[in-house]
Amino acid sequence: MFKGSLTALITPFRQGQIDEKAFQELVAWQIAEGTDALVPCGTTGESPTLSPAEHLRVIELCLEVARGKVPVIAGTGSNSTAEAIDLTRRAREAGADAALVVAPYYNKPTQEGLFRHFEAIAQAVDLPIMVYNIPGRSVVDISVETFVRLAAIPSIVGIKDATAKLDRPLQIRAQLGERFCQLSGEDGTAIAFNAQGGVGCISVTSNVAPALCAKMQAAWAAGDLATCFALRDQLMPLHEALFCETSPAPVKYAFSLLGLGTDEVRLPLVEASPAARVRVEAAMRDLGLI
Repeated sequence: MFKGSLTALITPFRQGQIDEKAFQELVAWQIAEGTDALVPCGTTGESPTLSPAEHLRVIELCLEVARGKVPVIAGTGSNSTAEAIDLTRRAREAGADAALVVAPYYNKPTQEGLFRHFEAIAQAVDLPIMVYNIPGRSVVDISVETFVRLAAIPSIVGIKDATAKLDRPLQIRAQLGERFCQLSGEDGTAIAFNAQGGVGCISVTSNVAPALCAKMQAAWAAGDLATCFALRDQLMPLHEALFCETSPAPVKYAFSLLGLGTDEVRLPLVEASPAARVRVEAAMRDLGLI
């Protein structure tokens, strides 16, 4: 269903407000550079600090530029099931192609609670759902057994896996085969994830290096391993730099270096530190991005 290089879009801010012009220019640039799909309002988009109105507006802004060109997978997760249902319903009404729904954070539900959360969203809204498993942010890890149960629900079509456990996609593939879409949520292990059964990556790095990330994924799909591995190795220092502090502060600084917008983030996040800025700028220069 979804594959290749998908961008977990940042949400640009200017003086505390969403920079709509910068965001739509980012979306247009992503499409022109070969990005296969777009993911607004995920973790990288600072969704926990967006108001409901802002959340919907970002999705609408993305759709205005991307509709009919590449799929839009709208982030609609929340640690409140009722709120996640409402956000997913609004994304569907706006015209999103699918929803990315993160595991409920802070609440720390059991596996049964996780299952019922996603089941309730799927039953309430007729929209393909990608389940986002990111224990580092949510504290809970959705088990393989729970994914097998979830996959029996027709509208739950895949996973964004940010566990960094490279045995996980193979375990899920053994249970569900190729019909269940598995996308990596970790830039540094994206190609290794593909080798274990994945079909692409929802990437942070592709915010600022979309062409390189798209070419790497396309080379993998074409079986051109020499090109794929060369790009993988070239991109690794940038991946590391963009996660040297809490994301998306470093990638927003990289974004500002491209002249596309500011590096503003919303509290409780803060802008990248001077040391992080040096590291990000060096990685960007080494790749010829600036």
